[in-house]
Order: sequence, then structure tokens, then C-alpha cells
Amino acid sequence: MKRGNREVRIIGGIFRGRKLRFPEDAIIRPTPDRVRETLFNWLQPFLHGARCLDLFAGSGALGAEALSRGASRAVFVDASRSAITALKATLEQFRAEGAEFVIDNAGHFLREPGGPYDVVFLDPPFGEGHLEPALAQLAAKGCLAQGAFLYIEQPNKQPLPPMPAHWHLHREGHAGEVAYFLFRNLPPSQP
Repeated sequence: MKRGNREVRIIGGIFRGRKLRFPEDAIIRPTPDRVRETLFNWLQPFLHGARCLDLFAGSGALGAEALSRGASRAVFVDASRSAITALKATLEQFRAEGAEFVIDNAGHFLREPGGPYDVVFLDPPFGEGHLEPALAQLAAKGCLAQGAFLYIEQPNKQPLPPMPAHWHLHREGHAGEVAYFLFRNLPPSQP
């Protein structure tokens, strides 16, 4: 995304090439195209009919990409009313089915998160300390389906917080200032 550009392009699926626009007042750092392309290449075999949670949705690029590629449901959660309003308007223009929108902070939403989810996208604002509490709440609530995927994006130099034993690292990558990880929720007998 170019500096000052307030849009992000969907890379694949039925909405390929369409753009999500987000408002000037929303502080949003969309996942870079290259990272999204890699992530969705990893996830593609598992997306058909998947139930997704895009926590800290921001531009909504991760959840929208999942819907574009065959997910049946994507719940977009963000504390920014303007970001959710813009995302909802855009996905309605796309006639995207299965999108749900929640204006809330992640901690409050995770008290009653619904689910279970097959894919959870966790890309919180960098440097604000949201990742570790969100991981703890996700683990405590059991809102990941067995075999579910958990995507984490964070600054490249930052170590990952402790992860529950049943969340196994599936893939990882680095791009510029970003480190990204895909974990899978598997019982001890299925590493």
C-alpha cells in the first residue's frame, strides 16, 4: 500500500481486483499484498465453507479475502465505527454473503465471541499490547474449532508471546518490518 493510499486490493477469488477503501480518520495498517498472498496460498485448501473471525479488522482485507476465496462466514470486529461502516458499505456493494460486522474492542467482544471459528485473523495495532490478552482470551474461551487456524501478524523483531501447547506452528514468514505466523489448533495426538 502506498503512503497516503486509503485502499487495499483483494488478491484472489470472486472479488479479485476489487478494492476496499477505508476512512482517513481510521488508524489502519493493512496486511501487505505479498503477505496476504502467501497466507492465502497456505490457507486455500481449508477455506471452502470456513467460519472466520477477523479480529482488529481495520481495512477488513483478511476477512474479505477469505470470503472472496470460499469462506462461508466472516465476522469483522473493530473498535473504529468509521472503519466498520466503510467496510460494511463496500462489502454490501460487492454483494458479499456471510459478512457480519461488530463495532467493539477485541477484549470486550471475546467475552462472548461466538464460534467456533475455523480461521481467526489476529493483526492488532503494533505496539499497543493487544496481542497477548487476545490470545489468552481465545484460548480460555475455546472459540477455535478443532483443526482451526490462527493467523498472527506482529512486528518482525518482537518475540511471540507464549502459545498454548495445542496450538502448533504450521507456517511462518517475514516481510520487511512484519513477521507472520499461522498456527493450527490440534489435540496433542495430531501434531
